[in-house]
Amino acid sequence: MSAGWFRRRFLPGVAGGPLPAPRSPRPRASPVPYRRPRFLRGSGSCPGTPDAPRRPDARPVRCPARGRTLPWNAGYAEIINAEKSEFNEDQAACGKLCIRRCEFGPEEDQEWLTLCPEEFLTGHYWALFDGHGGPAAAILAANTLHSCLRRQLEAIGEGMVATQPPMHLSGCCVCPSDPQFVEEKGIRTEDLVIGALESAFQECDEVIGRELEAAGQVGGCTALVAVSLKGKLYVANAGDSRAILVRRDEVRPLSSEFTPESERQRIQQLAFVYPELLADEFTRLEFPRRLKGDDLGQKVLFRDHYMSGWSYKCVEKSDLKYPLIHGQGRQARLLGTLAVSRGLGDHQLRVLDTNIQLKPFLLSVPQVTVLDLDQLELQEEDVVVMATDGLWDVLSNEQVARLVRSFLPGNREDPHRFSELAQMLIHSTQGKDGNPTEEGQVSYDDVSVFVIPLYSQSQGSSGH
Repeated sequence: MSAGWFRRRFLPGVAGGPLPAPRSPRPRASPVPYRRPRFLRGSGSCPGTPDAPRRPDARPVRCPARGRTLPWNAGYAEIINAEKSEFNEDQAACGKLCIRRCEFGPEEDQEWLTLCPEEFLTGHYWALFDGHGGPAAAILAANTLHSCLRRQLEAIGEGMVATQPPMHLSGCCVCPSDPQFVEEKGIRTEDLVIGALESAFQECDEVIGRELEAAGQVGGCTALVAVSLKGKLYVANAGDSRAILVRRDEVRPLSSEFTPESERQRIQQLAFVYPELLADEFTRLEFPRRLKGDDLGQKVLFRDHYMSGWSYKCVEKSDLKYPLIHGQGRQARLLGTLAVSRGLGDHQLRVLDTNIQLKPFLLSVPQVTVLDLDQLELQEEDVVVMATDGLWDVLSNEQVARLVRSFLPGNREDPHRFSELAQMLIHSTQGKDGNPTEEGQVSYDDVSVFVIPLYSQSQGSSGH
C-alpha cells in the first residue's frame, strides 16, 4: 500500500498534506420511501419512520399479523440491528408469480395474451435482500426483482411447457437435427428457469444502478430468492445470506456464500487481467498476514490467482501495498471496503478518498440450486429456512436444524407455527430467555428469516 493511500484512508490530516476538500452533500432522501415489507402491515409497525430506539437486549421481533397468510403458509420474522444504523437495511418480498403466455403468429412481432386464470403458469416467490450503505438498494430490489423475473419467465414460457426446450422458440425448424443438438447439450427445462433468474438479477442490478445514480445515492444489497415452479424449487443467491433444507434426517445447504475469500481466485484474476483497476494502490497477491518493511527481501508464503495452494516468493516493495483482499473469515474485505463479492447495486461505491471502483469486482449473477420437490417424499416437518447473514453469524446449519426439529412436531395444530418458528430462530440469536447460542454469541445485525414448509405445496396451498 502506498503511504499516500494509507494517510488518506486511516490518518486524515496527519503529516500528509491538507485535508481533502469537503464533498458536496448528497441528497439524504432514499429513491423510494423507507418501509418494511408489505405483508408486515398491521403488525404493529410504524410505516415510513425509523424503528423505535432500542437496546441490544430489547429489540422487538416482528412477524406478519395473525390472519395474513404468506404463500404456502410460510413463516416470517425480522429484527432490526442493535443501533448499527437508523434503519433496518434488510428487506423481504413474497407472493404469487403469474406467468403469461407468449404466442407467435406469422408476423415477426410477438403477441402477448393473458389467458384465463386457470390457464396461468403460476409459481411462488420468496426473497430476502440485505442492504449495505443504506436501505435504498434493498428497497428497490424488493420492489423490482419479482417483476424482472416475471418478464424473463414470460419470454421463455413456450420453452418451459415443452417436453424439451426447442431450438427456436417460434417453433420454426431450420435444421431437422435441432432437437438432437439440444439433447446433446443436455439442455433441460430447468436450465431455462435458471437462465431467467440470472437474467432477472442482471436486469434488476441495472435498474438499481440507474435509480441510485439519478437520486445521487449509493448502496447495494445481497439477494437470496426462492422460486417454486412446476414442482421444483429454485434457490438463487448472490451474497452471504443462506438457505438450507431441513428434514427429519437431513440438513442440505441450498446456497453458498459469496465473499472476497470464497471468490479470491476470480477477483485476483480480474486484477491480473486489468491491473489498472487497482490504480497502483493495492497488491493482488495474498499473504498470510499484512507484510511490513522488515519483510523486504525475505521469502514469504503467498498465492496468486492461478493457485489454490501456496508457495514462496521474495518480498518486493510492491508487495507492501494494501492487499486486494484483506482479513479472515467474516472480517475479510474487498479493497478494504466490502464484505461480499456478489450482490445488486454498488455502482457508485469507491474506496474511501480514491477513485477506485468496486463494481468491476462484484458480480450480480446468482448461483442457482434446484430442488426437485416431486422426487422428495415430503413430511409435515420438511422446511426450507432462508435467512440473512445476521442469523448465520451465530447459528450453524445443524443448530438451526435442531431448533426446527424440536419445535415443529409439538406444534402441528398451530396454524401460525412457521412464523413462530421464525421468531424462535431469531430469539435464539439474542441470548434471551436463558437460551443463548452454544457459543454464547449474540447477533447485533439485522436478521430476517423465512420458514417455507414444503409439505403444504403437495396439499394445494395457494398463498395470497
